[in-house]
Order: sequence, then structure tokens, then C-alpha cells
Amino acid sequence: MQELVLTQAGRILAADSPQEIARSRRQAEFEALLADCGPLAFRVAQGVLRNAADAEDVAQEALLRAYQKFDRLRDPARFRSWLVRISFRLALDRWRSAKRREQRETRWAEPQHPAPPTAAEVAASNAFRARLDKAMAELPEKSRLVLLLAAIEGYTLVEVAGVLNVPVGTVKSRLFFARKQLAKRLQ
Repeated sequence: MQELVLTQAGRILAADSPQEIARSRRQAEFEALLADCGPLAFRVAQGVLRNAADAEDVAQEALLRAYQKFDRLRDPARFRSWLVRISFRLALDRWRSAKRREQRETRWAEPQHPAPPTAAEVAASNAFRARLDKAMAELPEKSRLVLLLAAIEGYTLVEVAGVLNVPVGTVKSRLFFARKQLAKRLQ
């Protein structure tokens, strides 16, 4: 069997088997897609975290996961949206983790006996929160997800469309009807 030699960006790769050739082709395909979409992972993470250092960490993790799971991607044409979803979910996990850590730290820093809220304040906030949670739970999943991302988390309609892989017009429509349904349920 004749040994094939492939050159790639100034280095020589020796491939003895068809599996190694296929692997090197997939790697080259991944690198080409990454060159086109790599900065997008950082921008998505930056949009969620609002912190460049954390966004860099998340983007690196997203790129590493994308590289590790690239063989599972059925359609390389969808690499961009796939990378956005990975980056978005990792950034959201990091944000939630930071929020939980912040809440733990503030609980430890609080005085042992803070002034208790009045009964009226507790009743009002609990009653509204319960109504809001119940109304949100009654919304269809697609409407609830769009409402959470756009209205509560503050993502732009274009970002939401990219994450959910639907047209911007669909996001606008779902957001309009979700707000309408939520207002109706809260009355």
C-alpha cells in the first residue's frame, strides 16, 4: 500500500489509512468553518455574560465542545447555529452559576437578624409571584421560551431567532402573542 502525504498550512501529514484521511478532512472542514464562525461564539457569550473574561472562557469551552462533537453534526451547513446554541447554553449556565454564587455570598454577608418584611409586603410579593409563575406555566412552551429570552433575559429578536433557529418574524409573532396571553392571565 502506498503512503499518502498531505500538506496542510506548512506542515506535512502522513496518512496510512482511509480513516486517517477522513479524519484529517473532517478536521480541515472544522477549521474552515471555525475560521468563519469562531468569533461568533465569543459575541454570543459576551451578550449573555456582559463580561469579556468570562465570555472568552465560555467561547473556548464552546469551541472545544464543538470540536469534540463535530462528528455528530449531521449537516455542516448548520454549524453556525449549532455553535451559537452551544455557546448560548454554556453562557447561560455560567450566568446562572454566578448568580447562585452571588446569592450565597450575599446571604453570608447579611447581618444575622435583618429587619423582617411586613406581612403586607410578604403577602403582596408572594401573591404576585405565584400569579406570575402560574400564568407563565400556562403559556405554550414556544411562547414561554421566546418571552423568557426576549422580555425577561433581554436578548434581541435576532439573537432569539438564532438560538431557536426560527425566522425573526416568527419570534416577533410569538413574543406578541405571549405578552398578550400573559397579560390576559394576570388580569
